[in-house]
Amino acid sequence: MSLLLEIITPEKIVYKDEVDEVIIPTVNGEIAVLPHHVNLLSQIIPGELIIKKGEKTESIAITGGFLDVNKNGVSILADYAIKAGEIEVAKAKEAQERAERLMREKSTEKDFRIAEAELRKAILELRVATKHKRRLV
Repeated sequence: MSLLLEIITPEKIVYKDEVDEVIIPTVNGEIAVLPHHVNLLSQIIPGELIIKKGEKTESIAITGGFLDVNKNGVSILADYAIKAGEIEVAKAKEAQERAERLMREKSTEKDFRIAEAELRKAILELRVATKHKRRLV
């Protein structure tokens, strides 16, 4: 038995497939969702989402959003999500450096908050990409 997982961002459908298990970072801690899980609605926090299908494990960097578990389906509406294999480490490092520079040069509180969010996103991408690459070796 499996469950249908959908991860949707404002830009695109990041993932849609039958899976055996999904581990999700939520405001109440990491939760694992298996087939026949109780219905659940929760807020997602930035972190690594792990998908298990057969012997394969896939990671997705996610910055937040909402989780809806019902029957044998998991729907995630994410602010931003990217598969570990699609993360471009060089671009993430550049984004981190740019965000750190903008935070030092902040002109307004709003600019600082935007730069801070970009910095968190870049650090998350780098952490997930690094972990993913270690798993492949």
